[in-house]
Amino acid sequence: MSSGKSALIIGATGATGKHLLQELLQSSAFTRVGEYGRRVTSQESINVGKDKLEQKTIDFEKLEEAGLKEGKWDVVYITLGTTRAAAGSAAAFEKIDKDYVLNAARLAKHDDSSKPQRVVYLSVSPILVSPVKPYPHILSTLTEVGLAALGYDETIIVRPGLITERGGESRLGETIAGYLFSTSLLAKAIRISGELGVKGLPAAAQPKEEGQPPSVFTSINHLGLRGLLRESKD
Repeated sequence: MSSGKSALIIGATGATGKHLLQELLQSSAFTRVGEYGRRVTSQESINVGKDKLEQKTIDFEKLEEAGLKEGKWDVVYITLGTTRAAAGSAAAFEKIDKDYVLNAARLAKHDDSSKPQRVVYLSVSPILVSPVKPYPHILSTLTEVGLAALGYDETIIVRPGLITERGGESRLGETIAGYLFSTSLLAKAIRISGELGVKGLPAAAQPKEEGQPPSVFTSINHLGLRGLLRESKD
């Protein structure tokens, strides 16, 4: 695994993002970590890696002023998202889950062709979507394709199963346990996928190429994420 890389995380104060930030700060693969968001993590809650953390509060309605591109980040992690209920309306939900995500990724993409760059996005799992109300999945599909069209060297889409704040294994039965992820384990898998990149992913991660040129991306589902964690040495 190469060292000395930089990572930007958008959405670090969310349920999974807060664990991903800790993962990145603890990782020897990254010597510089940027946390940009409407809110940033309090310094008191960070126990390791403070010396490599760059924090910046940004306005998602004025992202052009945020300077996302200036960091020339090697890996851009996006765990930004909300729910329809929390957003308050379909329009607000779409703005956060699609528009903010795509705008942030577009503005974080640098122009140095000699410096490969990848984006890793935490998306909605199809198993969470009701066939009666497919809107979240349709929206996530538009976001995924939109990200792939931005021209990053690699676009990795992570689609977990059910997510819980609690660690450990599920006691809800073997079927549900196979889909259940703690936010901490999910964050670890996301961090590893960004470190390894598409070519470095093991077969156990079951990476799948999707989309049509020029909007091609690599997806990893819940089973692949579990396989990736099993293969991980850290």
